[in-house]
Amino acid sequence: MKAARKKVAKKAAKKAAVKKPAKKAAPAKAKKAMAKPAAKSATKTAAKPAPKKPAAKTTSPSSNGGPITWNFKLLSHHLLDGFGGMGEGMSIQIAPDGRRILWLAHESAPKNFTAVDVSDPRKPKVVVQTDLPQAHMRSNSLETCGNLMAVAYQTQKKGQQPAGMELFDISVPERPKSISFFDCSGETSRGVHQLWFCDGEYVHTASGAADFKPTHPNDDQFYRCIDVRNPSKPVELGRWHMPGTKQGDNVMPPPRHPLDKGYRAHNCNVYPQRPDRCYLAYIDGGMFVLDISDKANPKRISEWTNSPPYTGFMHTVVPLFDRGLMLVTDESTENNAKDWPKLIWVLDAREETNLVPISTCPLPDHQAFAAKGRFGAHNIHENVPLPTAWQNDQIVLGTFFNGGLRAYDIANPYQPQQIGVFVPPAPPMAPTGTIQLNDVFVDEREIVYTVDRHIGGLYILEMDF
Repeated sequence: MKAARKKVAKKAAKKAAVKKPAKKAAPAKAKKAMAKPAAKSATKTAAKPAPKKPAAKTTSPSSNGGPITWNFKLLSHHLLDGFGGMGEGMSIQIAPDGRRILWLAHESAPKNFTAVDVSDPRKPKVVVQTDLPQAHMRSNSLETCGNLMAVAYQTQKKGQQPAGMELFDISVPERPKSISFFDCSGETSRGVHQLWFCDGEYVHTASGAADFKPTHPNDDQFYRCIDVRNPSKPVELGRWHMPGTKQGDNVMPPPRHPLDKGYRAHNCNVYPQRPDRCYLAYIDGGMFVLDISDKANPKRISEWTNSPPYTGFMHTVVPLFDRGLMLVTDESTENNAKDWPKLIWVLDAREETNLVPISTCPLPDHQAFAAKGRFGAHNIHENVPLPTAWQNDQIVLGTFFNGGLRAYDIANPYQPQQIGVFVPPAPPMAPTGTIQLNDVFVDEREIVYTVDRHIGGLYILEMDF
């Protein structure tokens, strides 16, 4: 970020309402890193002052359960009308009437999704909150593009219905209307766990299917590309699975990890800088770069894994194109740090066929956080290619469950530096006795939204760095 960049968020926070999107902050000058060492390129783009010192800390950063606030300012907190257990779907829509609507996916039933008017980030208002049709469903993931929203549906057990993806018309946020449902149910399918939808044309999913028979029960989801150019009739264009995970493959099934969360797809990110690439996290299978120039026949270009010796569950892949870097996260899925370490990794991706890990974002001693709930990496802000999303390749924001929200300066990608922490106090009646921050999204005003997995709802913050 440049030293002279405007603090749009602060201006927005002082207004009673924001009718139009604030002007987007100028991005850092693009640097072509493909022919230079990643660190050198990053250092040249990092023309910004040192992070501010914290105004106050309420506890030591090594304590479990918080509260800690350092270089973040809490603007508001909303319990979402008592249904504050949130998943990992967050997306901003500018409604036809000018309101800024934050759409949120729930972690589990009974709620499907919630829309919050965040035009004034200090005064969020619930606009609508919908119910799932069945208690055995979850809508963990959603994305919006204009006035169209895609929602993922996963069931608790294979063979249950409905399982798949639903498209909604959200032109009137108070009255979302179903347009179509793409069925992904089947004897060996739980439906769609995660989806990516940014261009209004294709939904990229981590999904099961009726005709996919995994070699192991845990390997039931894979990459599927769905054409939604006619939103009333979604059509599958292509699919890809890790070799060895489908019955009939001509290679041996992969060896099982001790925690065995499955060789299955998770985040499947596609960006306009490289629309012919899918950056696919595959849980215990590591991550893959796919060539999707022919969407009917995706092909593997490269892969990278850290497990073993680590404990699997690769979650998210975010390329930083101008810097020749890649961010990769592992999700913590076990309480009491049983699967430690779970980290944000920085990879040198100048040569996409030879991905090289060069650093991780630092975390405090996990023993201080091991007493309650999960501790470790999960989601990061993904530079979603929409005008309502903040774009930055120097700062990483990630959620760490009871470790809260943390920000890192990666100007020098070989030595990421922590520059901000937000760990709110445990919500009343929290099942783990601590916060479990699950996801983070930053809008183009530089307003930060983060949510609790269990009961705490929505926290809206301002960055102070």
